[in-house]
Amino acid sequence: MTQRPYDKSRLPSRHVTEGPARAPHRSYYYAMGLSDEEVAQPFVGVATCWNEAAPCNIALNRQAQAVKLGVKVARGTPREFTTITVTDGIAMGHEGMRSSLASREAIADTVELTMRGHCYDALVGLAGCDKSLPGMMMAMIRLNVPSVFIYGGSILPGRLDGRDLTVQDVFEAVGQNQAGNLSEEQLYRLEHAACPSAGACGGQFTANTMACVSEAIGLALPNSSGAPAPYESRDQYAEASGVAVMNLIEKNIRARDIVTRKALENAARVVACTGGSTNAGLHLPAMAHEAGIDFDLFDVCDIFRDTPYFVDLKPGGQYVAKDLYEAGGVPVVMKELRKAGLIHEDCLTVTGRTIGEEIDLVEREADGRVIYPAETPITATGGVVGLKGNLAPEGAIVKVAGMDKESQVFTGPARVFECEEDAFAAVQKRDYKEGEVIVIRNEGPAGGPGMREMLATTAALSGQGMGKKVALITDGRFSGATRGFCVGHVGPEAAHGGPIALLKDGDMITIDAIKGEISVALSDEEMAARKAAWTGPKETIYASGALWKYAQLVGSTVKGAVTHPGGSKEKHVYMDL
Repeated sequence: MTQRPYDKSRLPSRHVTEGPARAPHRSYYYAMGLSDEEVAQPFVGVATCWNEAAPCNIALNRQAQAVKLGVKVARGTPREFTTITVTDGIAMGHEGMRSSLASREAIADTVELTMRGHCYDALVGLAGCDKSLPGMMMAMIRLNVPSVFIYGGSILPGRLDGRDLTVQDVFEAVGQNQAGNLSEEQLYRLEHAACPSAGACGGQFTANTMACVSEAIGLALPNSSGAPAPYESRDQYAEASGVAVMNLIEKNIRARDIVTRKALENAARVVACTGGSTNAGLHLPAMAHEAGIDFDLFDVCDIFRDTPYFVDLKPGGQYVAKDLYEAGGVPVVMKELRKAGLIHEDCLTVTGRTIGEEIDLVEREADGRVIYPAETPITATGGVVGLKGNLAPEGAIVKVAGMDKESQVFTGPARVFECEEDAFAAVQKRDYKEGEVIVIRNEGPAGGPGMREMLATTAALSGQGMGKKVALITDGRFSGATRGFCVGHVGPEAAHGGPIALLKDGDMITIDAIKGEISVALSDEEMAARKAAWTGPKETIYASGALWKYAQLVGSTVKGAVTHPGGSKEKHVYMDL
């Protein structure tokens, strides 16, 4: 027999490869072409969210092969597997969006089950679209195995009539077409030009926001999130990620050694200074939950409040992910945050070095175009703001990147809709008034079910030129591509009897993003009377299946809309079984 080069006595794969009793298991591996030496090496799960649903995921299969090469070079045995993805761009604006947030939990659950079922020793996870990024990182933290995350990369910007395009332009063009300001022929030209390659949406929408998080939190190799999907350099980062995970196995550095409270704060800083997606306020608490760390929406918003906004990215700014990469990427952004004293430098990364040590290696400086110096930011506070008040006792969140101060305070009468479809239909007909606060309720995690994003509605408003003339609040979510004065994550949600369930047309609502307040001009007595008269949550058509199950399990938005007790309640560590 071949000499076994690894002592697997402390690795999970010993349960399927070691000793006479595992001869049947080994026979399966030989059937797949593995040698005795490969069976004796650590098994590394290489998980991708590859599918043919959208361009965000289409390049992941190619990159997974490069990861496997890296694992093999470092004397590990890669085992590739796939999980699902629900791509928001395709799911947007119809019933399919209910599946999006629930897919985050399904991704984490299926990766966990695959790793547990086959006793893999480490994980390299590749993801390309919104919920797949946090879902994959949640699995890493939940399992607490040596883990490296790698983003599939962004799409290249489209180009038409001398300007860069993203899919956001197409969503907003729908509103312009409905308003009579854009012909169907012009819309046709735009839709054919906007998305010219593989990769995730190019602005600082949810995918690119969470890709930046993966670096800032330490789970991804420095600068690995920036290169667009078509770039061959992505394969080099992928191969290096395969090598890196083997180094983590050797040093027994696990996901929770990296994802600490300080690391989560670093990640929130990067979201704030880049004007990232409000969805980070949902995903960072969910990731913290997996580690048993108490870090909720208010903790995220506290960091947003005192972080300067200095990276000029769409949708609030001018540039896309490719431009950020060419300006030096997340490493330069974190270097600027360090200059401002806003980074915990002692946090560990997947390189085995600390964040501070990684920043020491960064030679480039802010270019003053895409990345401003932190001392002269675009605005003094972060691009995302937390809100609280009698309309949202558990909080809410609003993206203010690209908005002037005068636009960050809004008072107007409520115009209440019971679901997104009703609101979208009214917007299409222009059946609303300037100065109103459009309220879309029953779209929370449980009530939706699924906490849909409202991009179709907000993009239509922007396309009609009304993005700054009305406000919108919801217990649902917004796409990272949303712009305008749009408040999401209002909690408690309507299905749980929150104040948003009690609103009536004409109630005067005030949103003050400068003070961090959201309120309705109703007395406590009136609110109590309405609550007593409330007849319960709106009934949904989802009475069975995955969405029913999700609605029964999902918790509050302020805690990340999670579906299980989390790391603080666990009674074993997978790696140590």
